Amino acid sequence: MHRTGVVIACFILVLPAQAQPLSLQDAQRRAVARSQQLAGQDSAIAAAREMAVAAGQLPDPVLKLGIDNLPVTGEDRFSLTRDFMTMRRIGVMQEITRSEKRELRQQRFGREAEKAAVEKAAASAVIQRNTALAWLDRYYAEAMQRVIAEQSAQAKREIAAAEAVYRGGRGSQADVIAAHGTLAALEDRASEFRRRAASATATLGRWIGEGADAPLAPRPAIDAVQLDLQNLEQDLAHHPEIAVLARQEEVATAEAKLAQASSKPDWSVEFAYQQRGSDYSNMVSLGVSIPLPWDTGNRQDREAAAKFAAAEQARAQREEQLRAHVGEVRALLAEWQSGRERMTRYERELIPLAAERSRASLAAYQGGRASLTDLLLARRNETEVRMLAVQLEMETARLWAQLNFLTPHAGGPQ
Repeated sequence: MHRTGVVIACFILVLPAQAQPLSLQDAQRRAVARSQQLAGQDSAIAAAREMAVAAGQLPDPVLKLGIDNLPVTGEDRFSLTRDFMTMRRIGVMQEITRSEKRELRQQRFGREAEKAAVEKAAASAVIQRNTALAWLDRYYAEAMQRVIAEQSAQAKREIAAAEAVYRGGRGSQADVIAAHGTLAALEDRASEFRRRAASATATLGRWIGEGADAPLAPRPAIDAVQLDLQNLEQDLAHHPEIAVLARQEEVATAEAKLAQASSKPDWSVEFAYQQRGSDYSNMVSLGVSIPLPWDTGNRQDREAAAKFAAAEQARAQREEQLRAHVGEVRALLAEWQSGRERMTRYERELIPLAAERSRASLAAYQGGRASLTDLLLARRNETEVRMLAVQLEMETARLWAQLNFLTPHAGGPQ
């Protein structure tokens, strides 16, 4: 290879890699992959499933060892073989838990596993939503910085023009001071939005880790959300937060059924082998133990009633939360739709009118028909309108994120 080609190749190799733009979808994917909260929920799901298997088994048998009828006085005291009633005993006892009760215990922990799964989905939705809000905050803080930078450049040109006119004896010192004041105000705003951008970057880094300061890709479209307005209540019934309450209700119902089944006692079976002295026969024993619930009206029945009342409370909480959630989402939808209408008005009317006013004021100033104050006022008005448009778009985008990520998306925004 020619020496020049080698130098160029080496130079290319040592160039720093260009950072890839960070899209909203990539940020959300990284936040979900990085979350320890979701990993913890996986452990909770696994724990409940393991408990469901264990709950369906019979209790462990009990090994029983003992000495029966050991003399403690007389000539045969403490002898294990001379008295015919003395026996060394070894036995095993097994509690026979009814299959219905074991199945209910399995169902109870199965509902716990389902609840942990929907809690994971709810946590994933929160992570994606918060990541989107942080990404959008940084995106619009930087957008506002660009608007201010553009207006600051224009303000510097106006300062130069005002000073030139003042030196030529055709302008006033007040015009020069006003132009400098406009630039100072813009620089103050620029400082504020640099702070906001840095804060948003730090918040984004809390979710995605390294790379939060990478250049941002263009923002996604915010003119549609994944909600069916005609079936909003039905859709929100499957929202993760509502689903968690529904699973909590199912857990409470399973506990109530288990308490009801516990009113029927479980039996225990015991077998024992008893060894006596060599002059006597060995023996075996077989027994059954049956608990006698003698006050079920004040014990088992009341416990079951308490569990069913808790299940009813969980149902009422779920329905109330669903109604509140539907109301909140309808309010957010109304705000988002209003924001979209206002964005259209700014884009089609307010911004073009403000820009036209600035151009007309500039032409009038250049033709000697308007003062620099009039021009600065028009410029300030255009700056305010542009900044208000960016602020409105940011607020609308945040509403879109809150609505669009009510439920977790597999790969971020669709």
